[in-house]
Amino acid sequence: MNRMNSMDGMSHGFIPKHGGYRNLVVYRVAEIIYDFTFRFCNKYVKNQGRTYDQMVQAARSGMQNIAEGSVDSGVSKASELKLTGIAKGSLQELKEDYLSYLRQRGLEQWENNSLYAQELIRARFSSAQEVIRWVGKHRNFRPDHFGANTAVILINVALGLLAKLIQAQEKDFMQNGGIRERMTRARLEQRKHRGK
Repeated sequence: MNRMNSMDGMSHGFIPKHGGYRNLVVYRVAEIIYDFTFRFCNKYVKNQGRTYDQMVQAARSGMQNIAEGSVDSGVSKASELKLTGIAKGSLQELKEDYLSYLRQRGLEQWENNSLYAQELIRARFSSAQEVIRWVGKHRNFRPDHFGANTAVILINVALGLLAKLIQAQEKDFMQNGGIRERMTRARLEQRKHRGK
């Protein structure tokens, strides 16, 4: 039997389960943020070249680094932590861009406990299209005002989930070590079984 771990999360031997990022809630939220940001920027930021590129790239980086960290976790806990941290930094940068968008246009920023923020969080949308439809229902706001605030709330959700994920990754590393420790334990176990 092949002792290597497959990308589908099946674990055999010393390489732990990895690569199941599509099952992570934080990945799904980051994917919504990326898709939503792409559409938001195409509609409201497209004539601001550098800002457009930075916002779309930060959103993509948040999503992609969660995925890459999950895939790399099988062979490097350091890479997993580093990439998850980069995802968090990218989404924080994107949040600042959305906040700047609101501030520069004199648009009010929602509080995290505002009625709309709570409604958005409770809805648990599964796609950017659902979020866009929800934004469109609120015609008493400028669409870009409502959209930018929606993105900020989604990013806050993702940042909270990433903080918890990083804590879980740290705990796993402290309890189980990295790949070298796992390899050493597996080798010692193999020797012990051969000696019997």
